Amino acid sequence: MTFWKILWQKKSNISINQHKNSESNYRNNIIIQDFNYKNDKVPIFLSKNKKIDLYELEQLCDTVGWVRRPLKKVKTAIEHSFLTVSLFYKNNHQTKMIAFARATSDNTFNATIWDVVVHPEFQRKGLGKILIKEVITELRYSDINTITLFADPQVINFYKNLGFIPDPDGIKGMFWYPN
Repeated sequence: MTFWKILWQKKSNISINQHKNSESNYRNNIIIQDFNYKNDKVPIFLSKNKKIDLYELEQLCDTVGWVRRPLKKVKTAIEHSFLTVSLFYKNNHQTKMIAFARATSDNTFNATIWDVVVHPEFQRKGLGKILIKEVITELRYSDINTITLFADPQVINFYKNLGFIPDPDGIKGMFWYPN
């Protein structure tokens, strides 16, 4: 329980404006009205819609060097996810996906966060923090108490700063891979 107390006590240093934009049902939550991007002010939108452009997601994953996965499998993974959260920006009538995360769950006790990606041009600006906090908020709203994730060594401190802790009882996870 200490984990959740610590997490909710921490405050984000980015003000989040939650209001509707009539542009579309797909990308309608502006979370930052005037985000500084390449000497311009652009709005950042949040979407929880699972109907995303898989090619756009693939391009986003390419920017961080992830190995490409078959789009049919990515589509199935998204369809079977408990939750997806995407961030977009709009500039000069162009809307672009800049961050994504998803979570799977047993719908009762446990959830695991997967595929967290933020475009390199938008990293270290608080958007990853907003993305993960939104995922956690939605999972907690569904009364899911145990939230796990797998983290590469270079992002462990990012997750620690959001309240995640390494397994205090040692690594319990086990993996099986086909030969």
